[in-house]
Amino acid sequence: MSPVTNLVGMTPAALEDLAVELGASRYRGRQIATWVYRKGVCDLEAMTDLPKEFRARLAEVAHLSLPAIERATPSQDGSRKLVLRLEDERRVSAVVMPDEGRVTLCVSTQVGCGYACAFCLTGTMGLDRNLTAAEIVGQVLAANALIGPGEERVTHIVFMGMGEPLANYAALADALRVLTDARLGLAYSPRRITVSTVGLVAGIDRLGRDGLRVNLAVSLHAATDEVRSRLMPVNRGWGLEALMAAVRRYPLAPRQRVFFEYVLLDGVNDSPDDARALARLLRGVRAKVNLIPFNDWPGAAFRRPPLPRILAFQGILLEAGVTTTVRWSKGEDIGAACGQLREPAVA
Repeated sequence: MSPVTNLVGMTPAALEDLAVELGASRYRGRQIATWVYRKGVCDLEAMTDLPKEFRARLAEVAHLSLPAIERATPSQDGSRKLVLRLEDERRVSAVVMPDEGRVTLCVSTQVGCGYACAFCLTGTMGLDRNLTAAEIVGQVLAANALIGPGEERVTHIVFMGMGEPLANYAALADALRVLTDARLGLAYSPRRITVSTVGLVAGIDRLGRDGLRVNLAVSLHAATDEVRSRLMPVNRGWGLEALMAAVRRYPLAPRQRVFFEYVLLDGVNDSPDDARALARLLRGVRAKVNLIPFNDWPGAAFRRPPLPRILAFQGILLEAGVTTTVRWSKGEDIGAACGQLREPAVA
């Protein structure tokens, strides 16, 4: 049986602590971080500037492993859906999305999801388990390793894959610390990382208090409690008043905005009255709305609105002074678009 501790996903500070526990200096922990996060090396024997005796002690208590890319399915729009096999044989998805000088990676934080949003295929899985920080960071390292020489590596990261990030807060926070550590970690700017949530008020507050400075995206999808509670059971515990109060408390840097994701569902939340209610709800908030026309999946009870209604909804928001874009999801033809991710918990 392999040692329990996976060095991937450990913060540089934790790697320094581990080195001390093994009788070495903190410098050895910094060397490990450099090999893993700066050089992308996940083989202890390849870390040639570590003393052989230290490597042997390290191998007794720890190992390095990334999620295995089982399949990488290309889309006609240039994106790729990655099916990643974890050490316990469970599967999760990540999506690589190149677009005009940037490469965005959509990562997962849980196997399945327990929040059962009515329009989301992942929600039909239920929650199997949380991912570890190693499995979250490992998706980024695995995706970068997949991208060939000469291609631009992942530049932006969105926590919008399988699962609710703020329901797996400890692993999420450790992963964010690794991703944003500019000295020994992966050195991503927090402004290039977005954490999405169905609206866990306590988690939003905690993310703000911890000073991780990443972008916040709220899966809103309705502007009234009546409609949102039908679509998103979480709203029965934290309604729109509590959610918007948490959004207003979230600390923003100058020129930073909160993103609001709004899946447009034909005849459900796409009327002019819905658009006007949304504009009122967001009044006074530094907001950007991403309108997402519904992406179909087998057995779904919803349809995408016709294009004129989508554009009319956007027009009402723009007229009210709300920055609004229509986000046509990538990877729809391969089941990789927003709301379409689902893999068997154990294949």
